Amino acid sequence: MDTIASLFSFITTPVSWVIVQFHTVYGAIFGPDTGWAWGLSIVSLVILIRICLIPLFVKQIKSTRAMQTLQPEMKKIQERYKNDKQRQSEEMMKLYKETGTNPLSSCLPILAQSPFFFALYHVLNGIATGDTIGVINQNLLESAQKAHIFGAPLAAKFTDGASKVESLGASLTDVRVVTAIMIVLMSASQFFTQRQLMTKNVDTTVKTPFMQQQKMLMYVFPVMFAVFGINFPVGVLVYWLTTNVWTMGQQMYVIRNNPTPGSKAQAAYLERLSKHVANHGKTRNRREKAIVKAIVAKGRDRNEHERKFINGLNKAGFAAQPDGTVLKGESQAAAQTDDGTATTTTATAPKRQQPKRQSKSQRQSGSPKAAGEAEAQESTPPSLIKSDEPEDAKPAAKKAAAKPAPGGRSKAQSGQRKGPQRPKSPSKK
Repeated sequence: MDTIASLFSFITTPVSWVIVQFHTVYGAIFGPDTGWAWGLSIVSLVILIRICLIPLFVKQIKSTRAMQTLQPEMKKIQERYKNDKQRQSEEMMKLYKETGTNPLSSCLPILAQSPFFFALYHVLNGIATGDTIGVINQNLLESAQKAHIFGAPLAAKFTDGASKVESLGASLTDVRVVTAIMIVLMSASQFFTQRQLMTKNVDTTVKTPFMQQQKMLMYVFPVMFAVFGINFPVGVLVYWLTTNVWTMGQQMYVIRNNPTPGSKAQAAYLERLSKHVANHGKTRNRREKAIVKAIVAKGRDRNEHERKFINGLNKAGFAAQPDGTVLKGESQAAAQTDDGTATTTTATAPKRQQPKRQSKSQRQSGSPKAAGEAEAQESTPPSLIKSDEPEDAKPAAKKAAAKPAPGGRSKAQSGQRKGPQRPKSPSKK
């Protein structure tokens, strides 16, 4: 154990130094030999580590969003190669490589915590065995061995025997009860965190390897914590329980305020946003404007929850604008509709009236020009119709026009050409 600790002294020394600094602060308040001083030092170490890991957490969120945007492409690959699992996996890996996404990015915070967990484990194990590690000297070692958390020594384990527990100044029953409760809470918090991610912040309309991975982790991690937890000292259990609670709270905040598109969390968020806009007539901050702007920009590619949000705003008399703002009333310049198109409020022009369709007899009885003139005369009031002929010549002209040509047909019906006729040749007389 000493050899392993010496090899990883570059990790154990900084971790032990941080614990000692926090112990100095809390020891001045609660006493240097109390469990509160040492327990809060471990909790503060967790908080400090998680604050340092926030950039990795942000990267994890971005990678998860990228995986969500790839789900339509993944669905196409699944449908195309549904009978060839090997080709399907190859196309999935090719898609990951082209887009620069990594399905294992969700494990980055856990992998980054592993060195600190390893260092803390060796520090607390050294306290249990009476070995000084890092900056923890003999006086600090004796103080840590006297510290108890709810009656369990800081360095005690669930698997320790009665003699070892008695040497640390505690009873075996207290150690077993405290460690068992902490192991159950640690495993339960891990399961709830992963289940919250799967049930609320994942688009379940598409089955992808990423979802299968998350579902597997939801059951694997709690079992791992329960199995290995019986060999962890109480101080390490405090460390993991604190980091699980931090992760759960951090994830709840992200899911509530920045949900994955297409998830149940997005439906709940858009419903809250719609109620706020209906009551106040505007969005609250830049983040909400960015979300509204992204939904408007999608147009026809909106999911069910986003379409419901836009329709709800329209029914309430609001319209989401391309810049993320929300306008009220019917006189806005452009209102976003459900299909992503913009409708402008302009005066409607009267429809153009089409001429009436003529019957077959009407078309045969007159030329198109005459029919058009007759149609124009029908649509024109009689008082506005002008004529160059004298009034007494109109009845005679009407009689001449109404008198049929010999043979019972008019000239137009007999096929003769209108206008002056060419004189017949003298040779044909």
